[in-house]
Amino acid sequence: MTDPIADLLNRIRNAQAVNKPTVEIPYSDLKFEILKIMEKEGLVEGLEKKGKRVKRSVEITLRYDSASNPIISGLRRISRPGQRIYLSAKEIKPVRGGYGLSILSTPKGLMSDREARRAKIGGEIICEVW
Repeated sequence: MTDPIADLLNRIRNAQAVNKPTVEIPYSDLKFEILKIMEKEGLVEGLEKKGKRVKRSVEITLRYDSASNPIISGLRRISRPGQRIYLSAKEIKPVRGGYGLSILSTPKGLMSDREARRAKIGGEIICEVW
């Protein structure tokens, strides 16, 4: 697999397309940090690490509204292995008029676009979620 973050986003997208309550993905520190930001912003309901050593995985509990529509309506990978995208703090724009979320890799770790603008830190824009 050349892009594990794109795989994470696709697994979430596919699970929500068939209204699955949970989805399990292979564990990595980067993916877990991305998911913690999504949980903090209220886009996923819960995270749980499972297994040990090589067989570690993360179980994601997805959020749906009262009509069984997914809370996440779109996911997009921005910076890819073949084309990295870096932005300064001034270049970071709100996603979908402020209703969405960008996740950035900064010198101070992963953070949302709002946190990066507040801290005046730029970095690599990993993905957008709305």
